[in-house]
Amino acid sequence: MSMKWDDTGYKNPLARARGLGAAGGAVENWIKLRVTAIANALLAVWFIYFLHKAVGAGHAEFVALLSEPVHAIAMILFILSVFTHAALGCREIVEDYFHHEGLKIAKLVGIYLFFTAAGIACVFSVLKIAL
Repeated sequence: MSMKWDDTGYKNPLARARGLGAAGGAVENWIKLRVTAIANALLAVWFIYFLHKAVGAGHAEFVALLSEPVHAIAMILFILSVFTHAALGCREIVEDYFHHEGLKIAKLVGIYLFFTAAGIACVFSVLKIAL
């Protein structure tokens, strides 16, 4: 199996280099990572406050606390931000360190499916408690 950058055959250096450098989409992903990191930091402050109020509470008190619209919405935003940030971070790792295109695509599909399913399950759990 040969890689794109292997010096075999009659490809010129430009043809071997195509698709290996910056394609312009990196800036958008970098911005998304920074925005979700800031959102995570802000929502983590709320989450620590929420945990402080929830520690020692029984099941009924916890359900009542999470049923408040402010806490339910903040929890859903926190879940979405954390899972989006995790998926973007894992995507960066796969794109940087996996060089076989088939394996890279398979890993990316798996990452997206996993984080989407886990995020939906968490949001469903919060909605089930809050509603």
